[in-house]
Amino acid sequence: MKKIAKYDIDVTSNINSADILIVFGSDNTVLKALHKLGFKYKVLGISLGSSAGFLTETTIENMDIVFEKIEGGRYRIEKCNVIKAIIDDEKTYRAVNDIAIFPYKSATLMEYELWVDEEFIWRDHADGLIIATPLGSTAYSMSAGGPIILSKTNVFALTPVNSLDPSRRPLIIPSESIIELMNIKSRVSVEAVIDGIDRIKVNESISISKNSSIISFIKIEGISPIHSRLYRKVKLAEELIEMPPSAKLVFKVLEYEGPLTQKDIVEKTLLSPRTVRYALNILGKRGLIKDIPNLRDVRQKLYYTNI
Repeated sequence: MKKIAKYDIDVTSNINSADILIVFGSDNTVLKALHKLGFKYKVLGISLGSSAGFLTETTIENMDIVFEKIEGGRYRIEKCNVIKAIIDDEKTYRAVNDIAIFPYKSATLMEYELWVDEEFIWRDHADGLIIATPLGSTAYSMSAGGPIILSKTNVFALTPVNSLDPSRRPLIIPSESIIELMNIKSRVSVEAVIDGIDRIKVNESISISKNSSIISFIKIEGISPIHSRLYRKVKLAEELIEMPPSAKLVFKVLEYEGPLTQKDIVEKTLLSPRTVRYALNILGKRGLIKDIPNLRDVRQKLYYTNI
């Protein structure tokens, strides 16, 4: 059997000689590992929770069965597209899930022009815009009203967020197209959020297209069927649609970066402490988040998503 690397955020010894990368944690842990180590491995995500995600193929309870199947070669490889962004004609960044372009301060409008393959599509005023891969279509894009795209589909989803123009609906873009946002303006600075991990300032323009390299995920038949994960996501999206924007924002921040204290959430969302408390209360009553004591400061709680 080829070498397997079990990746911990702080442990990377012998990682370069590995063929398979196994990441224990959430979907967000998998994203962080890939951004740190690159996309050259066959990736297996193992959730530490009670259910698998979209980047975590199985749970830790099934780990022995999964390893046995991998050792026996009883798995398949699913190849997925990665997107890249060139910001202000300078540095290039890559994303597995999505690239979201938003003003630094939440609930602040930005103006932009959208071009696809050098053809003008629209000019818009909106809270932001999300460009998602099929994998990312079930993440931030979906909660903003974007479509669900099966992972083998060769397209990207482009989802406007709270546009002032009701005709600005989600678009499906061929994966070979070049998407450009130009003449970006806002009363505050605008950022490109790469997979919810890196935040890069955008001055005037950003170009997004398919990356030349792809990413390979290990799939184990019969372990965690995709339809059950899609069902959970659809039910989650239905609940989020009915919630105020502050609750949606807090949930997405926790999904990407949690567990977080209330103070952390205030800093990352730029919402007022009162608004954050209100959002946490709504999410808690719906059973979408849970909290645990902060061992570093027992006067505080750590909040995390319960999905």
